[in-house]
Amino acid sequence: MSNSIKSRPGVHLKTFIFLLFIAFFAPVGNVMLSKGMKGIGSARTWEPAGFLHILVRILTSAYIWMGIACLLAFFVAYMLVLTWADYSYVQPASAFSYAVVAFLGFFLLNETVNLVRWSGIAVICLGVVIVGHTHPRTTEKS
Repeated sequence: MSNSIKSRPGVHLKTFIFLLFIAFFAPVGNVMLSKGMKGIGSARTWEPAGFLHILVRILTSAYIWMGIACLLAFFVAYMLVLTWADYSYVQPASAFSYAVVAFLGFFLLNETVNLVRWSGIAVICLGVVIVGHTHPRTTEKS
């Protein structure tokens, strides 16, 4: 961890670590759900039997359950960080997850990420660095 993060009052190691959890678990959970749902396919008809078949496949998919577990971990980490820092700090700081999404999409889902997308992600990450250099809490503790 950089000295600038350690030396700033108010930015605690736990906040930094949980922001990393947020940036990791949300995209991983969403990628797992995407991979699971792509493997299941879509309902071809509007008949109840078709939906029941899809529901059974969803409930028995390991990818879906791993995705749900990751999204639950994200949700817990997100709630905890919101008790330690302002929303106006947490939300932009957690935007680093867009970079994680691009890497996961490229490596796990075999998606093409072109130069324009990488450039946009670089701008977002620059914004995360800028926000990271501000104080995480501007309000009084309740």
